[in-house]
Amino acid sequence: MEEFGLEQAKWKADEWTVEFDRRPEKARAPIAMVAGEAHSEQLEEEFEPYETPVSAGRKVESPTTGVFYAAPSPGSPPFVKEGEDVAAGQVIGLIEAMKVFNEVTTPFSGKVLKVVAQSGQLVYPGDALLMLEDAV
Repeated sequence: MEEFGLEQAKWKADEWTVEFDRRPEKARAPIAMVAGEAHSEQLEEEFEPYETPVSAGRKVESPTTGVFYAAPSPGSPPFVKEGEDVAAGQVIGLIEAMKVFNEVTTPFSGKVLKVVAQSGQLVYPGDALLMLEDAV
């Protein structure tokens, strides 16, 4: 897992499954709910669900799992700021996955209502990165 930069892996055979997970406890989804009620209560306490704090506007979602970066390098200004207008196709951040940095672009234009994801935060597909107000 270390050699390939994997945080989790799963191997299935006919009657058994082996799973490895190197993510910190709080970043894990509560997948072990079948282990018993006491264990599931502990997981619910440790698991902090990822919620979008702004309900208005359109959500720009993470296309993949990785670490989100709001700026091209440490000390650089962010790609976008709250209150700015963005155009469809504009780069709004980077996601690092397996030591590769991928540009994330917005699929639509609008005004940035909220930058939801924090720089350095682990994001998953569908997580909100930004909330945009529709362009008029």
